[in-house]
Amino acid sequence: MSDALTYRAAGVDIDAGNAVVERIKPLVKRTFRPEVMGGLGGFGGLFDLSGRYKEPVLVSGTDGVGTKLKLAQQLGRHDTIGIDLVGMCVNDVLVQGAEPLFFLDYFATGKLDVDTTVAVVGGIAKGCELAGCALIGGETAEMPDMYPPGEYDLAGFTVGAVEKSQLLSGDAIVAGDVILGVASSGPHSNGYSLIRKILDRAGRPLDLDLGGVTLADALMAPTTIYVKPMLELLKSAPVHGMAHITGGGLKENIIRVVPDSLGITLDASAIVLPPVFEWLMREGNVAREEMWRTFNCGVGFTVILSRDAAPAASALLAKHGLASSVIGEVVPAKGEERVHID
Repeated sequence: MSDALTYRAAGVDIDAGNAVVERIKPLVKRTFRPEVMGGLGGFGGLFDLSGRYKEPVLVSGTDGVGTKLKLAQQLGRHDTIGIDLVGMCVNDVLVQGAEPLFFLDYFATGKLDVDTTVAVVGGIAKGCELAGCALIGGETAEMPDMYPPGEYDLAGFTVGAVEKSQLLSGDAIVAGDVILGVASSGPHSNGYSLIRKILDRAGRPLDLDLGGVTLADALMAPTTIYVKPMLELLKSAPVHGMAHITGGGLKENIIRVVPDSLGITLDASAIVLPPVFEWLMREGNVAREEMWRTFNCGVGFTVILSRDAAPAASALLAKHGLASSVIGEVVPAKGEERVHID
């Protein structure tokens, strides 16, 4: 019949989807751990937990990359945004002391472009390698009319595990503990709606030199994945708490892991804004208080521990290429305002 319809005619190319799967298979396989059962293609990913834990607590997390995704698409930079996706998820479960075990991704677009999709999933696989977790499943959805040409959306999901006795709840945090700020690679994946507004106001000077790095490179630097250094730190130092600095910035994230009877004081002079944040603050005329509650301001992760343990912890992180310094301390709570930046 001349008016017979097909899925391809409706805008969904099954062959393109199959081509993506074939090209990502070797990338995904590199992320596999011994606990992964089976391979790609099943209806569910299998992961064998037996023999690894006495009292395992599973810790799950899900996230996206916000409107950094829009900037990646505008710049045609698809190969590192997947690292951001993994980082935003695994760094979150890490806060409770959990080792990320496996990861699932969701990629949705209006019309599937094989090269773009493979580049994005390749970045996700790279992120999983950096985190030591297995990419055991995902979904690639081609949905005509849902997205404008050239646009796609991403979401990620991870599951980690930790021994119940080693779960970081924040209960061990006491007044007098210090806050060790660990360097970020840039804005990571937060505040990009504001960043894009500032870019537009400044005329999008993406080739601007910021101390040897272009503005585009500084803004697209993938989220630092802190998993392996922090898991090593947990084995050697009495860590009382950790926080991933995401949406809400330094002002709102650290306090989430601190008991209600305590507060924190951050030393503004100890937090030196990297050039990209200085540029955003200046060009956007962004108030310092707004910077604290929107961006990580160069501190992507924090560790709370006793003052005596801080130097050794900082030295261990330095061996992994992570700069860190004490940026504040835990204090008794005074009134309703529990966070002070002086």
